[in-house]
Amino acid sequence: MPQQRTIGKSVSLTGVGLHTGVASQVTFSPAPENYGIRFVRADLDGKPEIPADIDNVVDLSRGTAIGLGDVRMYSVEHVMSCFAGLEIDNCRVEVNAQEIPLMDGSAMPYVNLVQKAGIVEQEAERTYISIDEPLMFVKGDIALGVFPLDYLRVTLEIDYKYPALGAQYTTMFSLKDYVADFAPSRTFCFLSEIQKLREQGLIKGGSLDSALVVQDVELTEEKVEYIRKLFDNYKGPVGPGQNGYLNNTELRFWNEPCRHKALDLIGDLYLLGKPINAHILAARTGHAANIETAKMIREQVKKQEKKRAGEAIKLTCDDITRILPHRFPFLLIDKVTSIIPDKEIIALKNVSFNEDYFNGHFPGNPVMPGVLQIEAIAQAAGIMGLYKNYNKGSGAPVDAKVLFMGIDNARFRGVVRPGDILRIEVKMLQFKRGIGKFEGKCFVEDKLVCEAEGMAMFEKS
Repeated sequence: MPQQRTIGKSVSLTGVGLHTGVASQVTFSPAPENYGIRFVRADLDGKPEIPADIDNVVDLSRGTAIGLGDVRMYSVEHVMSCFAGLEIDNCRVEVNAQEIPLMDGSAMPYVNLVQKAGIVEQEAERTYISIDEPLMFVKGDIALGVFPLDYLRVTLEIDYKYPALGAQYTTMFSLKDYVADFAPSRTFCFLSEIQKLREQGLIKGGSLDSALVVQDVELTEEKVEYIRKLFDNYKGPVGPGQNGYLNNTELRFWNEPCRHKALDLIGDLYLLGKPINAHILAARTGHAANIETAKMIREQVKKQEKKRAGEAIKLTCDDITRILPHRFPFLLIDKVTSIIPDKEIIALKNVSFNEDYFNGHFPGNPVMPGVLQIEAIAQAAGIMGLYKNYNKGSGAPVDAKVLFMGIDNARFRGVVRPGDILRIEVKMLQFKRGIGKFEGKCFVEDKLVCEAEGMAMFEKS
């Protein structure tokens, strides 16, 4: 499995927010495993963090904005697209204003920033979102389809009734195409649209150089002078373009607007919190449709997980003794109620008054020793790691072994007494070259009584 990735050092750039017109500095910093992408308002007391997640999306009127409480971060889509395209899992993004700078209207300035910092592979494995069945989002003439695939592919179409745009199509066959073929594509807008927005006091940080401007109004001398004043006495060229774009702006790709829509879609979908493996087919989409589709994906994944839980692999005591070499009185797992090989396991231990250790461990006030709770976690982890070598049909013992190598961060939170049912939940944090790192928790009913991290070696005999 691929490993999680972060960046090698802190790097910054400065620019102006499109909507607020406020200059801001963006700083990317390395982050630990399983941290995710978090945006930090460095200009506010306490530097509040906003995790990049679709549940935190608060506004889609002019780009994608996320927030928690009263704290907002606007225009995150290009940064998120950059992280998705470069497969960055963990990064801290500090911004000293409420909006990400637009820069040249593409994701390339942020791609260059990550490449300047360097990309560092981490120990934890990267996990992906996948779907079992296709799903569709349709609203008017907007449509997005999500189809099962073992990597990310995006096919997108736009259709504007204007000659400079018309119908355009693009396909990103894999993320290998992202940096060269999609990250440089700039956002686009119509001249009539940005004129109205400026007249309303909006897009305060926009200029005629920060996007592809489709010339959909006649440029008379009076109109040119009006536009210059509207954009704070803009000194650059303002003229018609034979290619349909203001000032005859040279396109980076013949279908650059369509590619930018794909760039936005990739960034919005990364708000799922993990990379997705699927073929996305989209027509005339925008941020609102992208986020609605992402929410549909999350709901489907939840249903898949619930279904799999109902079909969970269960192991009896006979299965357990064929997987582990432990025997009474040191076998501390009675039953496995759910196991996902190399991922997670839920096991049970019936704590009986007849346990040998109760004869000498506080016999007047019997409690299960904490070290045996840790041992139960280790044994559950052993079953999880060895299960892939078990042929339940043959009934033969597993031809593999596990060696418990270490324990960290052990904490005892409660008392386990005779008659209790100890529920042991273990998740694999990392599995690399036969060595697994895991975290385990023990519960009595819903009360956490013990937790620890451990490391073990799994090998064939």
